[in-house]
Amino acid sequence: MTGLAGALALVALALVGDAHIMMALLLAVPLAAVTYVQARRARGEAARLQAEVAETHVEVAEGTLSLPYTSVLNALPDPVMVISAHEPDDLTGRRFVMVNRAGRRILKIQREAGLLVTAIRDPDVLEVVDEALFGGLEGEAVYELGGTQERIFRAYARPLGVGADGGRLALVVLHDETDIRRVERMRADFLANASHELRTPLASLAGFIETLRGHARGDEGARDRFLAIMHVQAERMSRLIDDLMSLSRIELNEHVRPLEDVDLAAAVLDVLDALSPLARDKGVVLDADAPGRGQLIITGDRDQVIQVAQNLVDNALKYSAPGGHIRIRLESGLSAEACVAQRMDLAARLSLLTPDHGPERFAALSVMDAGPGMEREHLPRLTERFYRVEGQKSGEKLGTGLGLAIVKHIMNRHRGGLAVESRPAHGTVFTAYFPMAERRLDKTRDVHNVIQAS
Repeated sequence: MTGLAGALALVALALVGDAHIMMALLLAVPLAAVTYVQARRARGEAARLQAEVAETHVEVAEGTLSLPYTSVLNALPDPVMVISAHEPDDLTGRRFVMVNRAGRRILKIQREAGLLVTAIRDPDVLEVVDEALFGGLEGEAVYELGGTQERIFRAYARPLGVGADGGRLALVVLHDETDIRRVERMRADFLANASHELRTPLASLAGFIETLRGHARGDEGARDRFLAIMHVQAERMSRLIDDLMSLSRIELNEHVRPLEDVDLAAAVLDVLDALSPLARDKGVVLDADAPGRGQLIITGDRDQVIQVAQNLVDNALKYSAPGGHIRIRLESGLSAEACVAQRMDLAARLSLLTPDHGPERFAALSVMDAGPGMEREHLPRLTERFYRVEGQKSGEKLGTGLGLAIVKHIMNRHRGGLAVESRPAHGTVFTAYFPMAERRLDKTRDVHNVIQAS
């Protein structure tokens, strides 16, 4: 830059001639001075940056620099782990020496270092980790996380060389493929279930249409009777498709927990208001034991909470005889054990869904009918798709067989539970329990105590 200033000064001298040499010098000298100062500043800034880079390298080498590397790893949505091992034959020597925030949350790890087998026990994943540690090979495997909320990951293992202590290092990244797998499974299940369950009503419709086009063409009585049956079959097909679509949507988002505050008492009372005309027509009494609106708040999805209550009450209505009695009861501030406590004397009892982890307190919705009840051997299969108890499949009780399956998947999404009690000739009780909203738990517990005391 200084040379450039000198050259500019010479050019100025050549242009102005001898008469104006003094003026040219006055122009060139300030230019040279300014350029010199700027050059010194640039060299000083470069020296400072070079010193900072050198200091950063020293901190990285000594392991004293935690930012921004730790922040970057903790900001990643996928679990990331660094695995260390010394001997190939020491199967218990594989340790994770670093795990990011997502890894600690998803794998339920409390410490930042520990034995690998305490976090991951899948043999396929452990095998690709060993190949990365001692074979220097990249690998991947499917990792299915256990529990009621099924999660599927793709585990990627990459070698990282040798650490400062002589141990071999490998990087493990878990990429969530739950949504992709659920979409594939939903499509396959929907096609299989729809083709299986729709075959009977479609065959019935086709047979009646052929009859009406044939020898019953002019028979008005047969035509009215057949059209009524065809209408029932068409409605059943419509309900079946609606239930299948609803179940597919619930399963697709089953691993995503809803976080809204929902007034459980208001949702149940709305359902009872909607079903009360049907109950009156059938001569069945709906008896609700519930706190007032706004006094029982849970964490969930209101539409799905309403669907749970509607399916359970509607199921009780189907199997209640005219003049029967259905009790709907809401309780709050219960432990998981209290939610599945006995509510019907001498009845067989089974937990159809138990939450893995959850808050200390739940709100329970119990629906008790006085219908025909069920034998113990039927209870484990009640939430299977299209399962119906023998002897309860005909007449107005005929349904799609998906109602309780939908209830179970909704409760699983809410991290809640579902239990059943039944006694032949005495009735059945279904209990669905939801996690209570943390910020309203103390207030709701106080209200529950007041209700119990009264």
